[in-house]
Amino acid sequence: MRIIALDVHRSFAQMAILEKGVIRDAGKIELERSRLLHFAKTLRPNDEVVLEATGNTSAIVRLLSPFVARVVIANPNLVRVIAWAKVKTNKIDARVLAKLHASGFLPEVWMPDEETEARRCVTAERTQLVAQMTRLKNRIHSVLHAHLIPPYQGSLFSKRGRAWLEALPLAEDQRRVILRHAGELDRLGAELAELDKSLAQKALDDPQVRRLMTITGVNATVAMSVLAAIGDITRFSSPQKLVSYFGLNPKVRQSGDKPAYHGRISKQGRAHARSMLVEAAWVISGVPGPLRAFFIRIRNKRGKSVAAVATARKLAVIVWHMLSKDEDYTWSRPALLQWKLRYLELAAGYPSHRGGRQKGPAAAYGNKAVREAEREMVGQAEEAYRRFVASWKQRSPTGCSGAANEVRQS
Repeated sequence: MRIIALDVHRSFAQMAILEKGVIRDAGKIELERSRLLHFAKTLRPNDEVVLEATGNTSAIVRLLSPFVARVVIANPNLVRVIAWAKVKTNKIDARVLAKLHASGFLPEVWMPDEETEARRCVTAERTQLVAQMTRLKNRIHSVLHAHLIPPYQGSLFSKRGRAWLEALPLAEDQRRVILRHAGELDRLGAELAELDKSLAQKALDDPQVRRLMTITGVNATVAMSVLAAIGDITRFSSPQKLVSYFGLNPKVRQSGDKPAYHGRISKQGRAHARSMLVEAAWVISGVPGPLRAFFIRIRNKRGKSVAAVATARKLAVIVWHMLSKDEDYTWSRPALLQWKLRYLELAAGYPSHRGGRQKGPAAAYGNKAVREAEREMVGQAEEAYRRFVASWKQRSPTGCSGAANEVRQS
């Protein structure tokens, strides 16, 4: 068996081959599809290929995988920690990859399947669009602020807000700036609507998205983002592993005989999924249920921001249990879930019932009595959580160190 290490760059890869304990440089290969495919045909069925995770890694892996026994992807951050050196060249990097893999010390990265890769592409594209739109809105706000124009009382980027912008007493050059940004916003908004339509169509056909949407405060966008980051839930042996993957676990520092110090969260993981969970936590803080009681309890002790992150961590634990056990959220609200699904159907291009009487399960959410009954049910669960915490504190006056065991998904 040979170990073939590739130090991948933008247009080429430096190769090193380890065979029978001897390592040698094997030159460079251009990262062009036809040349890479020709190189793949020269490999042996029992070879193992090693490369670091980069922007073009997935394409390389899919081309080489059918021709070799295994393609291993290394975590570049951890490789640098293990194999830090004063002298660093492409040849040395390729040799280090081969040696680390042969010795069993190579920190590997999971390669997502095609379905997970498609989810990641859609969610990443949506994130970029939203970020571009946010920047444009901030630029418009900055122009208004620079000219001492008070904020618009309402939605600035609605039709009425646009008419208000066009009527402002601004210099012609500044007016052109605002209208140019507003026009770009319209274009990006149309692209975002098309992307949301595609996302909604995929979400309606995905049972895991439906499962996560049973959590109040989690919509299809949050569910798709979390699932895109997770991929196969079985690769996380415990909820703590998933929490760490999202970067929601606290940093721990200890030196000598001093006690361990727990600091802020590590943020060493999937940043987009982490932000989506925090966004869902803010929504949860305003709706009745056990998770809101948890948010309020942490907020009263540590403040809103810490409470939102703690609730996001709690959500990650719940998500692990739901996906691992194939169970819906215990305190789900059926009518609200059907309303979410109906909203997804409309976003996906399904016909509207406007002008006639709405039919189907989603119509139940329009019934005030049904909504109040569901809110009362989860409100009772919230009160039960508060009583449980109060009695727990009486039994254990030393504090709430066991908070990670609360509100578990059974």
